[in-house]
Amino acid sequence: MRSDQMKKGIERAPHRSLFKAMGYTDQEISRPLIGVANSFNEIIPGHIHLRQIAEAVKAGIRMAGGTPVEFGGIGVCDGIAMNHLGMRYSLASRELVADSVELMAQAHPFDGLVLIPSCDKITPGMMMAMLRLNIPAIMVTGGPMLTGDWKGGKVNLISVFEGIGKVKRGELSEDELCDLESRACPTCGSCAGMFTANSMNCLSEALGLSLPGNGTIPAVDAARIRLAKLTGMQVMELVEKEIKPRDIATDRAFKNAIAVDMALGCSTNTVLHVPAIAREAEVDLRLDAFNEMSTRTAHICSLIPAGPHSLHDLNRAGGIQAVMSELDNLGVIDKECLTVTGRRVGDNLEKAKVADREVIRPVSDPYHREGGIAILYGNIAADGAVVKQSAVAPEMLEHRGPARVFEGEADAYEAILSGKINPGDVVVIRYEGPRGGPGMPEMLSPTAAIVGMGLDRQVALLTDGRFSGGTQGAAIGHISPEAAEGGLIGLVEENDIIEIDIPGRRLTLDVPEDVLAERRKKWTPPAPRITTGYLARYAAQVTSGAAGAVLKKP
Repeated sequence: MRSDQMKKGIERAPHRSLFKAMGYTDQEISRPLIGVANSFNEIIPGHIHLRQIAEAVKAGIRMAGGTPVEFGGIGVCDGIAMNHLGMRYSLASRELVADSVELMAQAHPFDGLVLIPSCDKITPGMMMAMLRLNIPAIMVTGGPMLTGDWKGGKVNLISVFEGIGKVKRGELSEDELCDLESRACPTCGSCAGMFTANSMNCLSEALGLSLPGNGTIPAVDAARIRLAKLTGMQVMELVEKEIKPRDIATDRAFKNAIAVDMALGCSTNTVLHVPAIAREAEVDLRLDAFNEMSTRTAHICSLIPAGPHSLHDLNRAGGIQAVMSELDNLGVIDKECLTVTGRRVGDNLEKAKVADREVIRPVSDPYHREGGIAILYGNIAADGAVVKQSAVAPEMLEHRGPARVFEGEADAYEAILSGKINPGDVVVIRYEGPRGGPGMPEMLSPTAAIVGMGLDRQVALLTDGRFSGGTQGAAIGHISPEAAEGGLIGLVEENDIIEIDIPGRRLTLDVPEDVLAERRKKWTPPAPRITTGYLARYAAQVTSGAAGAVLKKP
């Protein structure tokens, strides 16, 4: 056993003594030691209940003959960090999550790992660690939050962000907004919609690194506790059979995950996280893989924020396994891929069944004929840009309009809420990329403000930053190269014409080349916003959004 390095032989008597100081018995020490990475904290609704999930996981490990050893992890709540300095730390925290799990599992050589995340950067960070370490490992998340009920309709966190714009327009009173904020997030769990957290939790299941049901069983459902116990039991089988994450997360498995991504209309942040996870698996996953799968797949689930259905609805309809079974009719699912069940994808899908054809449409009658995400290219995005095309109004799929240029999110947000943005405008927010931000902050506040101000069918937004999974509308992010690296987005001037062609996968700044050449001669990189601490180190080491915003290898 791997853990023998720290517990076997007379030379390890001091090590065993330290285990006994914590109350471990000789019998417990002799069993396989399973690290349980629990990211519980009291700042994230998706993590507030993870102590209960961890206790269930540990019970499962003990039932199957192992000894659980729990340790903690960090986590940033994107919603609470939104629209202030904290958001610059969100994406950057993903690398620290991965590093901290690696550190704990290498300093204390566990025989296996169970990882318990729930929200935006914690789930991909822990998957990165699984694949980097490549010891038997499995993931179980905290599950999605239920939607709230307000004035007879479903509401969620994004409803509150959009409510700010409605107050500014006079559609809601401040008292009504207060009532809405009290009802929008009624339970623990990752925010109720196909936002980034739930996107990544669903993709962990599609990739085969978590048990069926992980992506969609609600946080407050007793089935989530049973799933956690089964996860603890299953890690012991992975240890016994020496099944490792890289045996599961192969090139073919990543293509399965991207197919599910397209079918669900997942967050654009998956285009950052999936390549970052693939890199740890030593799988060469190029950005074009998303466009290739988008044209082969169909968008068959219309989920919040782009549609009416919640994760709870998706779970009742059959969950991720039912989605994969339906996609198999298009030939885009590789059923031979291994999963943490110890069985192949095809074996797992034998009992999968679609229970609600409105929530999971047949591929012959999809919500959209193409997948939810598109990668755009053009002179302003030579290395690519990302849009959730399933959340764009049909009239905005092609758009040509004047640029309204802002050197950061705060100024753009103020301009939107104060009525300074006009129908037809293309809002450009720059110097918010991985390096320039630093940290590539999410732009949920301005995009939600555009919706709240009633402009989502008339105004586009472009940025070298990124968007929340809760964003809807013609919001195009991850523009690479970013402005801070000399990207063309840094040369855009007020009222320049920008042309958007999402079906044609094009994004063009309509300015003559000689004019751009003159502007480039005058351009100088801005001074860094942050010069000390972790973010300064992150900015110096991070790659572009097109490469997943991972850190450069030593």
